[in-house]
Amino acid sequence: MWELIVAVTACLVAVFLAVRLAMAKRAYTRAMEERGWLLERERESAAHGAVDAERARIARELHDIVSHNVSVMVVQAGAARRVLATEAEEATGALLAVESAGRDTMTELRHMLGLLAPSADGEDLLSPQPGLSRLSALVDRMCFAGLPVEVRISGEPRELPSGVDLTAYRIVQEALTNALKHGDGGKADVTVRYADHYLRVEVLNTGPSVLSGDPVSTTDGEGRGLLGLRQRVAVLGGDLDARRRLGGGFRVRARIPL
Repeated sequence: MWELIVAVTACLVAVFLAVRLAMAKRAYTRAMEERGWLLERERESAAHGAVDAERARIARELHDIVSHNVSVMVVQAGAARRVLATEAEEATGALLAVESAGRDTMTELRHMLGLLAPSADGEDLLSPQPGLSRLSALVDRMCFAGLPVEVRISGEPRELPSGVDLTAYRIVQEALTNALKHGDGGKADVTVRYADHYLRVEVLNTGPSVLSGDPVSTTDGEGRGLLGLRQRVAVLGGDLDARRRLGGGFRVRARIPL
């Protein structure tokens, strides 16, 4: 009798353990499936975020490339139109500036498109991104376009991280482009200061106290150019301040940690 009870009890215990094991296995499988689903959602979200970030970066680059050079072309084309009938030499110079700016635009656009669609053989035939080493060429182009620019370098110039170098160049480019478009015969001062732990870039321009028609000149908003620069600098851990100057003109100042 006792043997029968023990056998039945053992069978019940075995069935109970088998059921519990099956339930635990089913719960584990369901948990793993949910975890896999969550991981897949996270991967998709990360992929979408990366795409959005890359789109924003490309939009900033295209704005910096096109806005600067097209602004130079517009200003010089207007100057050529005004003096074409009376000052042939000045008109020729303005048209040469338009041609030069157009070539620069095409070169940088080819560079950007090359980054988006590299060559099939994998060779890197692209020119490097601009940096402060090209500051002199930028200043010469702006002076030729009609904006007097004075540059001051303080501290010991040295090689900068590529992101910092490109951002510093874009800050000067954007500020000088706005000064050219809205400076109304003023001039600009560019200061680059190399410190031990940071890089400071400042662009001051003289001109009217309100840059008419320029959304970045108002205290209530910013245009895409300065907004993009602020984002660039923030990514590098720095800060950028852009505002009207008392008595006229505009100031753009950035501090980027090294």
